[in-house]
Amino acid sequence: MDPEASAGALIAPLDGYPSLAAFIASDPDHTSLVFKRFDKLAARNLLYLQSELAELQAKQDQFDTEDQSLEHGSLESKACAMNWERFRHASGEVDNEKQRERMKLVTDIRTKIKEYREALMFESSLAMLKAPPRRTFEAINHAFTRFNKTANRRDPVLAGYSSTLYSSNDDLVMLKQPQHEDRLTSFVQSKLPVLFISGGRRDNDTAYVSERRIARFVNVISILLAFILLFVAIISLYVTSSPNKKLGIVGAFIALFAASVGLLTTAKKAEVFAATAAYAAVLVVFVSGNLGSKPD
Repeated sequence: MDPEASAGALIAPLDGYPSLAAFIASDPDHTSLVFKRFDKLAARNLLYLQSELAELQAKQDQFDTEDQSLEHGSLESKACAMNWERFRHASGEVDNEKQRERMKLVTDIRTKIKEYREALMFESSLAMLKAPPRRTFEAINHAFTRFNKTANRRDPVLAGYSSTLYSSNDDLVMLKQPQHEDRLTSFVQSKLPVLFISGGRRDNDTAYVSERRIARFVNVISILLAFILLFVAIISLYVTSSPNKKLGIVGAFIALFAASVGLLTTAKKAEVFAATAAYAAVLVVFVSGNLGSKPD
């Protein structure tokens, strides 16, 4: 997705939630599914839940201490501590306030700890999602504002407290994460977006850049690069008769291959080593098997 000049007029939806929703929904790659994270509120909510559970924990410890003491403990308390059915039955008795309090604490803990752990899991999942890249944020921000000729500025389409929702990229999250985040893809997205504009998906001053087309283009470039690195290396070794020059060629192409895999792909360190070793093995076999010498 990238801000570009638009060609062809479209019937614009009403400014506000209709226009913003239409913009987000019109992206075929779903890269415009960008929303506020509210990290500050989420962190505060977790802190509150922590404190509530700490209070419940302290209350549970207090009850356990009382049940163990000679002053407040009883045979019934010991029996309820060992037998769930006995505990449940005693807590249902009208005149047994002591066990009713303990059963209420059990249900409070059960409810609160479920809420707390669900919140933790949600935050854990959300923490793995990244903020939108700069160009996506610029497109979202552009759709979120309209030019005010009178004031000579861009004003948000949402009013009230919602007017600053998309003013900064710091607290935003993109729900559809890019499938390809290697340096080559990033370079194409940032430097050559005009080549991949989807002609049917334009709105005012914003044009959509097809992520699928970029992925296909990068795949083709990667295949060509792999072919060139292997084919040119073999040809160079074939036309060279000097052993020293052959060693230099092998070393240079191995270094070039390792740099290409490490810099242009998302391969891990172990994968870079494995791929480089396999590439080096091909060149070494070619040289050692006298395949790299021209016939006399």
